[in-house]
Formats: sequence, structure tokens, C-alpha cells
Amino acid sequence: MVARTDRTTDTGLQEELLQARRGTAFFARKLNELTGADLDGDSLLPGWTRRHITAHIGYNARAIARLVEWAATGVETPMYPSPEARNQEISFGSTLPPIALRNLFDHSAVHLSVEWRDLPEAAWSHEVRTAQGRTVPASETVWMRTREVWIHAVDLDNGATFNDIPAPVLERLLKDITGAWKTRRTDQGLVVKVADSGLTFGDTTSASPTVVSGPLAAIVEWAAGRGNGGVTATGPGVGANGTVPAAPTWI
Repeated sequence: MVARTDRTTDTGLQEELLQARRGTAFFARKLNELTGADLDGDSLLPGWTRRHITAHIGYNARAIARLVEWAATGVETPMYPSPEARNQEISFGSTLPPIALRNLFDHSAVHLSVEWRDLPEAAWSHEVRTAQGRTVPASETVWMRTREVWIHAVDLDNGATFNDIPAPVLERLLKDITGAWKTRRTDQGLVVKVADSGLTFGDTTSASPTVVSGPLAAIVEWAAGRGNGGVTATGPGVGANGTVPAAPTWI
């Protein structure tokens, strides 16, 4: 029997789907390395255990699948009824037995992948609305999932680092993050430079900016609020002992 494949023939979208599925597989590997007792341990996100991370990733797949179904059918199906409902869902999911929590992740990931696979070519341009209220084409759901699985695989605190994230994903993450700063004008007086790449973001018109620089993975880790290892800073925003300033809030 011939295996079913994605209906889209857009090569760029096919590559994005591959990165999303690779990220899902990477998250699955880091999750499967954890015992049931390990799931009770803290994640890298304050106030969240590894259980919360796993529940969030599982329910996030279901929520994104609802957007794909919206694009396919034209029937409005929001990601979540409300922010409160989303938070309650994650809180409940974190209390599930380990096997149920793992099944939530596995089954929801397969469901989302199938929804993507079966979405007709024309439907990828249909507009849907994210939980933040943004109106985007259905193709954006692939990136929404990609960044979730790669970043939260690191947040499981099970050995994954930003160095494990593919460079194209890191670059797009950095553009997203710095773009959010620019929209909110929280990057005033701040310049971000990626070493050996020529990539520069932030307030390049400032006469005396604080300049944060480092390798791509380290810069994205810092920008995403996950640490500042391997990053250096110069300028007025640097602490008295050379401390790298905290990145502006992303989300």
C-alpha cells in the first residue's frame, strides 16, 4: 500500500512541516527519557513542572488542530474558549497519571499531523485566528507548533539545549522575538548581534546602545528569557560587574 503524504505541493511549506515534525520527535525523545517520577520535577519555567510542560504541548496540538479544521471546513473553531479555559486545561492535564499524560502527547501530535496532511492545497491560505487574536493564514499554524515543541523540549530540563534547535528555526525565532520587541517599543537603546553571521536586530539608530552579542543559539536562549550563557554585553545597560541585562519580555 502506498503511504499517504501531505496534500500540499508547496516545497517551502513541506520543509516547514518537516521541521515541525522533527521538533515533535525531538520533544518525544526527551519526554520518553523521563520516568514517571521524573515528570514531577521542575521544568525550566517558573511554577511549572515537567507535567505542566507535557500537558501544555499535548493540549497545544489539539488547539492548533482546531485551527486547521477551521481552515478546512470554514466553521470557526477557536483554539481555546478563553485564556482561563486554557490555563485550567493545563492545570488539569498536569494531574493526569504518567501513562495518560504520555498518551495525551502522542495522540494529539498524531492528530495534528494528520490534519496538516489532509488539508487541501487551497485551504492553507484560509484565515484563522490565534489565541492572541491575530488573524493569520492556516500555514502559520506550522510555525506556531514548531516553536512550541523545540523550545519546550529544552524547558523539560532533560539535557536539551538551544544548540539542539536547527539554525533556520533559531533564526526565525529571533526574528519573531525581536519583532515583538519592536512592536512594543521595548527594544529602545538595545542592539542584538549574532556573531559570525551579520544578523543585527534592535534599535540600530541609537547613538549609544547596549549591545548584546553571541552565537545564534546563545542569543536566542537569552532573547527567549532562558539564560545568558555565552552572551556578552557592552554599553550603558550592562551591570556594574559586567552582568548581561535581562531581555525584554517576549510573550
